[in-house]
Amino acid sequence: MEYRQFGQTGINISAIGFGCWEIGGGYGSIEETEFVKAINRALDIGINSFDTAEAYGMGASEKSLAKALGSRRKEAVITTKFGVGYPGFANFRDSSRKRVMESIEKSLTALNTDYVDVYLIHWPDRAIPFEEPMRALDDLVKQGKVKAVGLSNFTLDEIKTCMAARRVDVVQYCWNMFDRRMAKEIFPYCQENKIGVMAYGSLAYGMLTGTLSEEKAFEKGDWRAKRGNLGNLNLFQHLFGPEHFLKNLRAVEDLKGVAKRYGKSLPQLSLRWTTSNPVVSTALVGCRSAGEVDDNVGALGWTISDADMKEIDAIFARHGAVTTPEVWLETL
Repeated sequence: MEYRQFGQTGINISAIGFGCWEIGGGYGSIEETEFVKAINRALDIGINSFDTAEAYGMGASEKSLAKALGSRRKEAVITTKFGVGYPGFANFRDSSRKRVMESIEKSLTALNTDYVDVYLIHWPDRAIPFEEPMRALDDLVKQGKVKAVGLSNFTLDEIKTCMAARRVDVVQYCWNMFDRRMAKEIFPYCQENKIGVMAYGSLAYGMLTGTLSEEKAFEKGDWRAKRGNLGNLNLFQHLFGPEHFLKNLRAVEDLKGVAKRYGKSLPQLSLRWTTSNPVVSTALVGCRSAGEVDDNVGALGWTISDADMKEIDAIFARHGAVTTPEVWLETL
């Protein structure tokens, strides 16, 4: 296993991380028995990065992760998040001090632990000054309930505002071959300030698994089927929307040829690409089985040549698939 420094937290984090959104619902289905096997396989081979959130089933994902970890909790670096999913609040977001204090207690109970390694604000709550949640998070660190704190999906200016109140230890953003927005401003700032970076959506929500086809029909509860509030996001439109889906699939087919050159699967190539950016501390990927865990680890220990990096860019350009930050109009 390859381990990397997690910013200035003092934590050594596995380059491949285990994302637990799926087990919380809203992202297809996953058998809990298989999830438990996958978590334990991940631990066995040295993966220590596990990411969940209160909003993933409002505690369901956290509870499933706790059950799967069992007595091996100390082997895991657990990241969880709060701040979104609350009816009655603007954009369902609330990062007030009261919410911080209530949510950490719920997460600690759900995770069956007395501390969280990393606690993040899931989405910015722009209805209150950012100083309020940052001060509350700092209090949690002083209380020993949290080791490191940070942000997910904040703009650069918002990160800077938060940094003025309390150091941001870790950030979490989408980063994959299709979505490269963070290369423009966020990643350079994180590198300069030694902030740990968690990359989510490493396989572009399934697009880079190589298993999707033109006839793919997502389950009714899956956000990729354009049902529910996520279906209106540009994230959906640029990956799975009717104007982009087919050309994205054609790009994926060509990427398989690059992967074959290395004797690797497409997910392995995609994760290697994601982790090749030195700013990335850990690349999160959901796993539905122990076999997928083993496949993901095959992304480590080798390098994509400069020529093939250029070929990957050429594939996206040839098919008009999404790569440049300017294409993604959706604001954080």
